[in-house]
Amino acid sequence: MIEAKPFKIAIGQPTIARINRRVRDFEWHEMPRGPGLEGTWAYGANLDYMKRLAAYWIGDYDWRKQEEALNRFPQFIANVDGIDIHFIREEGSGPSPQPLILSHGWPGSVLEFLHIIEKLAHPERFGGDAKDAFTVIVPSLPGYGFSGKPLRPIGPRTTARLFDSLMTDACALPGYIAQGGDWGSAISGWMGYEGKGCKAVHFNMFGWRSPGVGPQTDEEKQYAQRAMQLFEMEGAYFREQTTKPQTLSYAMMDSPVGAAAWIVEKFHGWSDTSRGFENIYSMDQLLTNVMIYLVTKSFNTATWMYRGLMEDLAGDPVPNGARIEKPVGIAAFPVDLIPFPPRSMVERHVNVTHWTDFKEGGHFAALERPDDLVGDVRAFARTVR
Repeated sequence: MIEAKPFKIAIGQPTIARINRRVRDFEWHEMPRGPGLEGTWAYGANLDYMKRLAAYWIGDYDWRKQEEALNRFPQFIANVDGIDIHFIREEGSGPSPQPLILSHGWPGSVLEFLHIIEKLAHPERFGGDAKDAFTVIVPSLPGYGFSGKPLRPIGPRTTARLFDSLMTDACALPGYIAQGGDWGSAISGWMGYEGKGCKAVHFNMFGWRSPGVGPQTDEEKQYAQRAMQLFEMEGAYFREQTTKPQTLSYAMMDSPVGAAAWIVEKFHGWSDTSRGFENIYSMDQLLTNVMIYLVTKSFNTATWMYRGLMEDLAGDPVPNGARIEKPVGIAAFPVDLIPFPPRSMVERHVNVTHWTDFKEGGHFAALERPDDLVGDVRAFARTVR
C-alpha cells in the first residue's frame, strides 16, 4: 500500500524576494516596431505586454494570496516507484462519486483546474445533481511543480503507469475516468490503453495516437497537411524541448521574466483570443502558473517530458494498429495548437463513444471554457457509470 501524506504549499520568503529582485532588475530590450505591429505577438511574447506583466508582478501580485488559494483543497504527497507525486484530492458528494483524475500538461500546472474542482466534486452547490459528483484527483506531473524530480527524463507512458498506481493504490480509487489535454491527453490515453484501474478516458486534445494508422480519406489528408503547417509555425519549442532541453534550462532557470515570456506566449498562441487575451486570463492566473515553475525550480525538469516521450517510445514501442478499446469521450475546442482530426480518423485510434464540438475555446479548456468542459465530462461520465 502506497502511503499518501498530507502536504501544504509554504514557500519561504527568501525565494519570493529573490524572484522579485530578478524581475525588478531585468534589462529590457527591443522588438520589431512599425505600422501594423502595435500589440503584435507574431515575433513572440509582446514586449509591451511583458513590461506591464512585470510591473504588476513586482507591484501588485500577491503570492501569499495565491498560495492560500492553492491550499484551499486537501493536498498530499505519495511516493510512487521512487518519485514523490503531489496531488489534490477532493472527495465528491453523495454516496457513489465516480473517481476522476485530471492531468495537466506543459506549460500548465494544477492551477488550470482550481476553478472546476468544486463544480466536479459538488455539482449540487451549483444547481446540479449530486449523482453527477466525482472524487477529483489532480496531480502535478513528475518533474513539475510540487512533485518530485525524476533522475532522468520520463515520458507520458511512464507517467501514466505512475498515475495508475497513484489512483489504484495510494488513492484506492479503481474504476476511474482519466481526463486531460496537452501532455494530460497523452497520459490519459496511456492510462486508457494499459492502465489496470482506468475504465474510460476523456480528451480535450488528441494526444494519443497509434503508430501505423495514418490519414486515409481526402478530408483526413487535408487535415494532416494543415496540422503539419500549423506545427511548422508553432513547433520550434517542441523541437528544442525534445532534443536539447538542458541547454534551454540555463536561460530559463536564471531569468523569471524569460521563463514567464516562454510560458505566457504559449497561453496567448494556443488560446481562443477572439474575446481578447486579457479577458480570458488575469495576470494573477498567468503569474501564479509561472510562479509554480519558479518557486519549485522545475522549469528544467518539466521540459524533460518532451525528451522522455522519445525515450519511452524507443524503449517500449507501441504495436502498429494499437487502439484504446475503453470508452473515450471527446470535447473538441476549435482553437488549439493542433485541432482535433476528423472523427473518422480519431475512431481508428480510440473507441469514441461521445463527441462534442464546441464553438469557442482553445488549448487550456479548463481555464478558457470551464463550464463547457465540466458539462462535457459529466455528460460523458453518465454513459460509463
